[in-house]
Amino acid sequence: MLVDRVPDVAERAKEFTAQGAKARGFTGDLTKPDDARAAVALAQKEFGRLDVVINVAGGLLHVGPAAAIPVEMLDREFAINVKTTFLMSQAAIPALARQGGAIVNFASIAVLEPQAQMASYVAAKAAVAGYTRALALELAPQKIRVNAVAPAAARTADNVKSMGDLPELVPLDALVAAVLYLASDDARAVTGEVLPVTGRGI
Repeated sequence: MLVDRVPDVAERAKEFTAQGAKARGFTGDLTKPDDARAAVALAQKEFGRLDVVINVAGGLLHVGPAAAIPVEMLDREFAINVKTTFLMSQAAIPALARQGGAIVNFASIAVLEPQAQMASYVAAKAAVAGYTRALALELAPQKIRVNAVAPAAARTADNVKSMGDLPELVPLDALVAAVLYLASDDARAVTGEVLPVTGRGI
């Protein structure tokens, strides 16, 4: 199940279907509780159960002095990074609790290695990391594991265009592998962790 605000998410889901996977797209705004609940309900209807939630929504919106961050930008930074993660997890907990499962959130290496001029983003991703650890403790009795990845900048088309094809950009397949590990039974004894994915020196 792919959830995004953009209307072509259904077409993107078809790319997975063409590769033999069963996939469904849902257009919604995950800063809205009703949309988060609707996405979970559709996933259960389509697939019969919900085992894993990967909260990847988010992004860096503001670069500049902390003293000059507009409050509207601060609200937006927290909405797309923290609120989406909180509401999607909240909506999914009852479904995951039926058999146990996993939640994987996206923090950032900026939480562990903060940079100047990125205060609102660092604060938002630090909130995601803290939420991950707190939720892991809360949901452990229900056999729901909660972890996060803390990636450096990934080798996406947008990052290559804006930053150049730097060798330190994290290959997407390596980031995906880290997420899949945390979502899998191989990580059944791992919860409440924030896993750096930097590719540093490799």
